[in-house]
Amino acid sequence: MRCFYSQNLELELPTGHPFPMEKFRESKEMLLQGGVLRPEEVVEVGAANPHVIQSVHDRDYMTRIYRGQLDSKEELRLGLPVTPQLYQRSATEVEATRQTCYAALAEGVAVCLAGGTHQAFSGRGEGYSVFNDIAVAIRDLQVHQPGIRVMVVDTDAHQGNGTAAILADDPRVFTYSIHVGDYSNDEKVASSMDVETVRYVEGGMYLKQLFSSLAAALDVFSPDLVIWVAGADNHSNDRFGGMYLSVKDLKRRDEVLLRAFMGNQVPVAVLYGGGFNRQSDFTAKIHRNTVKMAKQLAGEYRGI
Repeated sequence: MRCFYSQNLELELPTGHPFPMEKFRESKEMLLQGGVLRPEEVVEVGAANPHVIQSVHDRDYMTRIYRGQLDSKEELRLGLPVTPQLYQRSATEVEATRQTCYAALAEGVAVCLAGGTHQAFSGRGEGYSVFNDIAVAIRDLQVHQPGIRVMVVDTDAHQGNGTAAILADDPRVFTYSIHVGDYSNDEKVASSMDVETVRYVEGGMYLKQLFSSLAAALDVFSPDLVIWVAGADNHSNDRFGGMYLSVKDLKRRDEVLLRAFMGNQVPVAVLYGGGFNRQSDFTAKIHRNTVKMAKQLAGEYRGI
């Protein structure tokens, strides 16, 4: 099972910044040291071509990110300092997701050891999302396979509002998002299917909502590829997630979703999504668990 990564994904942030940038390196090291992945399964990527990113994002916005010219309000909304390295890091994340999608189509399942920046809009970023790697990957796929049907399954605790906005009215794409319903600071944009949970939803209720609604989505849309934004911010100890799931609940989520797609021979591209656990390195452990489940089921279903 191929996993896509780059050393450029880890950006130096000010001391005390809430985004756990180290989670990408830490989760990769956990996967290698624990024997879940072999070194040759981790594929190093470079930055995406600007023309690929421009299929989704405004040229002016890309230029201002590249030059570090966001104003203070825009930077506050984005949540990340606009440094010369930010463009490179974000373009690399796009490329990792793009390659993950093609690998999933070829092999059944693949993982981006990052990705899921679902709150980036065409002309602005928010919620630590600079470029929308999901939407860019889909537009690139559509260039090479115009009829491909893609379902975005977003189980991050926040709505994938940028993804919904960019991909709205495209009949070849179905956007599904299950998230906490009362985040007043998030601009909601209608997905193909939105499922809102109560704040501090517990595992049993959440999983029931997830499985029943996703089954309904699959009744109306048959995908050739699923892009799954997993999310680690559903955990009860997450600072921003607003859900109350346990590690056991998250493992159950991962197993049922992956079995639903892989068991029906639907290729799955797995992306990390968000996670801001109060306990140091716990976000990386949750991401590690998701990749471990994908690898285990890949072997079971496809002999990978």
